[in-house]
Amino acid sequence: MHAIRLHAFGPAENLLHERTDDPVPGPGQVRIAVAAAGVHLLDTALREGMPGPFPAPVELPTIPGREVAGTVDALGDGTDPGWLGKRVVTHLGMVPGGYAELAVADAARLHEIPGNLDAAEAVAMIGTGRTTMGILQFTTLGPEDVAIVPAAAGGIGTLLVQYAKNAGATVIGLAGGPAKVARVAENGADLAVDYTLPDWPEQVRTHLAERRAGHFAGHHAGRHATVVFDSVGGDTARAAVDLLGKGGKHIVFGWSGAGLHDGEPLSYSEEEQAARGITSEGVLGPVMLQKAGGDVRALEIRALEEAAAGRLRPAVQRFPLAEAARAHRALETRGTIGKVVLEPPVNGTGA
Repeated sequence: MHAIRLHAFGPAENLLHERTDDPVPGPGQVRIAVAAAGVHLLDTALREGMPGPFPAPVELPTIPGREVAGTVDALGDGTDPGWLGKRVVTHLGMVPGGYAELAVADAARLHEIPGNLDAAEAVAMIGTGRTTMGILQFTTLGPEDVAIVPAAAGGIGTLLVQYAKNAGATVIGLAGGPAKVARVAENGADLAVDYTLPDWPEQVRTHLAERRAGHFAGHHAGRHATVVFDSVGGDTARAAVDLLGKGGKHIVFGWSGAGLHDGEPLSYSEEEQAARGITSEGVLGPVMLQKAGGDVRALEIRALEEAAAGRLRPAVQRFPLAEAARAHRALETRGTIGKVVLEPPVNGTGA
């Protein structure tokens, strides 16, 4: 088969498209002929040798990637034969191997792909969708809410905008540059704003004031923001949180705007939160897992169900498998819209 292999930590150019041995499924495992492999911002840090959530850098050489979808083409000993030939999607967990024409996964982790989703959309929901469902555990949205979504053109941002709109909330989507702002507007945001412009907070205040004076007169919605879904940190997040009213929630699940490798999330002390009358909470990692009762699979099922029902539509940007380095560079420079996915050749033989 062909796969993307990393022999030395470093820049995106170290991701090499090479021929390597076909993987063999072990007991209780399946082999998947990969149609789509997810690329995560975390992958770029792991590529450079940073441990991320792992106790140590991965061993080299390695095939990166932990989200795959495709068709089961081989079974390990003791695996249910009913999986053979099924279209499946899975998160590989701590084990890499997704950037390849063939990947091995534990059968217990598999989900059958709903018939109306393609492989790339399924990959988006098993990773990005799962995280989105985890984030949404920390708030309840309704018609009285005003939600601000920084990075609204990203994979998670796209789903948060849709979910909030479905709940009846007023949605303010922030994105960088005209193309991304246009995509956020197309996705249903009530206001799409370019956060690279210095006056964007004033645009939001004006919009909310107009809604308060117009159709939403006398209604709670429109007075101020009630929740900020923060994945960017830095000055953008601080300006967004400044738009929160009393009782507002600042939900933190990333800080890409502050720099993936050296940034820190925007946080507020208990004293600052009390003075503002807001709450600020980081929701990634163990906190999210605990909130889900330790059942990550339930979040995956919910994400796939939301997409299958058409309530959530993931944004996907596709790259050929062989162009993984280009995909990493685009992701690192914020040149992507939605979930980044690698696609092996349709007629790849795995040979």
